[in-house]
Amino acid sequence: MRRQAGLALVVAAIVAGSGPVSARPAPSLTERNRAVVKDFAHRFYDLKDVRGAFEAHVARGYVQHNPNIADGREAAVKALGPIFSAPGSVFEIKRIVVDGDTAVIHLRGRSGAEGQGGSVADIYRLQGGKIVEHWDVLQPIQPTTINPHPYF
Repeated sequence: MRRQAGLALVVAAIVAGSGPVSARPAPSLTERNRAVVKDFAHRFYDLKDVRGAFEAHVARGYVQHNPNIADGREAAVKALGPIFSAPGSVFEIKRIVVDGDTAVIHLRGRSGAEGQGGSVADIYRLQGGKIVEHWDVLQPIQPTTINPHPYF
């Protein structure tokens, strides 16, 4: 009897110490937001699906800091749709950085076939898995520069 009790204790200790084999830690806020921003960026910049990207990932009460676009998801779609659908428009993502509730997408963008386009940094704030706020910094690309590695 003592032998069986001792064996049962050894087995219980082994089982208790091993823990779940397939358990994974919950994804962090940064990881969850990175997934949201990467999907948004793909739909928005790569596929140029402005409405689809905004409906999937942007809150209705979206706050816009660009002085030429009103607040709200629908206002952004209305303003950005023609820019993204212009023939010759190209948006090339250079990097995506996500930290907690803040994301930055650095890209080269050109609306239409004319000109060099610009270097753009879009800054987003997320809350509850949705983009709720946006800032942007735009720098026109010059045909000649002093710096051998400008913009990107």
